[in-house]
Amino acid sequence: MKIAHSFLAFFIAISTSICQNRLPEGFVYIDDIIPDIVLEIRYCGNDNFVGQPIAGYYEEKCIVTKAAAIQLKSVQENLKAQGLRLKVFDAYRPQRAVDHFRIWARDWNDTLMKYKYYPNEAKPTLFKRGYISTRSGHSRGSTVDLTIIDRNGDELDMGTPWDFFGVESRPLSWRITEQQRENQRLLRDLMMKNGFKPLPTEWWHFTLAEEPFPKTYFDFVIE
Repeated sequence: MKIAHSFLAFFIAISTSICQNRLPEGFVYIDDIIPDIVLEIRYCGNDNFVGQPIAGYYEEKCIVTKAAAIQLKSVQENLKAQGLRLKVFDAYRPQRAVDHFRIWARDWNDTLMKYKYYPNEAKPTLFKRGYISTRSGHSRGSTVDLTIIDRNGDELDMGTPWDFFGVESRPLSWRITEQQRENQRLLRDLMMKNGFKPLPTEWWHFTLAEEPFPKTYFDFVIE
């Protein structure tokens, strides 16, 4: 009888864990589809423009719609043939994280990470210039921030770091070198070939053109 009770308790614990980690239908953990993709989820730690973990990012995991993951797998396979791979900084982003950014942006005295992420921008202008908004395509699940890494795991030089607030971050900016533009073109062309649309202001940001949830902003946490 004790063995039966122990087994039942174990079964309930496992079932509860599975339920807690279940994603909404249509979403996947990206490394379940692309096992060799590299993740560096900055909003889960302190190395981001806020300087602290962002609301809703409980674990360094990457969630995206299955439709987007399938297309990204094709991008990854093409890069691997060239000795390269994808590195992802962000994908699905809970709405509560966007709310965290909005609250942070209104505290003009909090400029802890200005030196690294927006050295040439005044914090009060971040909303007006479109760097911070009240809603993000990331919360629909089919938008990704990513770059390319080489065989050694080093990022290709794209002219600016990820999430740099400045005109230099615009795709193919005239303020960067031709080699940096070529690196951006490699990423941009592969992403567009596989069904993603670029953002005019950020070289790292792409959204699946035929996203499955074009009008839904999700708020489930990343864990």
